[in-house]
Amino acid sequence: MTTTEQTPGGTSAPDPGTPDPAYLAFWRERHLCTLTTLRPDGSPHVVPVGVTYDPRARLARVITNASSAKVRHVRAAGPEGARVAVCQVDGRRWATLEGRAFVRTDPERVAEAVRRYAERYERTPSPNPSRVVIEIQLTRMLGKG
Repeated sequence: MTTTEQTPGGTSAPDPGTPDPAYLAFWRERHLCTLTTLRPDGSPHVVPVGVTYDPRARLARVITNASSAKVRHVRAAGPEGARVAVCQVDGRRWATLEGRAFVRTDPERVAEAVRRYAERYERTPSPNPSRVVIEIQLTRMLGKG
């Protein structure tokens, strides 16, 4: 990360649009990730997902079914978006992206998310007419390694 501060166990950078090359490369490797959303009672809901990271747009994307719990949690947060985090780990390396999530149903946005997923995970997901994309407007990146 270009502008970082040391934290116990890692580094933090305020601008997820300027990752250093190693951080960006880690997000391009094929890794299963987790998405953490908050339930209405405030407790965390953590699920495995595929995530793509677009630093230019300062977005992370997760494709999913419109009826999933993660979509319900994001929608319940209202128009200001839901505070969420996506994370991946590989041995001692880890990376987290934080931000505000919004559910997008626009076919072009969903298609772009599917394209990026297929590129990162080297497989095209099966067609799903109920697919949506959770777009995370990134506010912070953290990581180590």
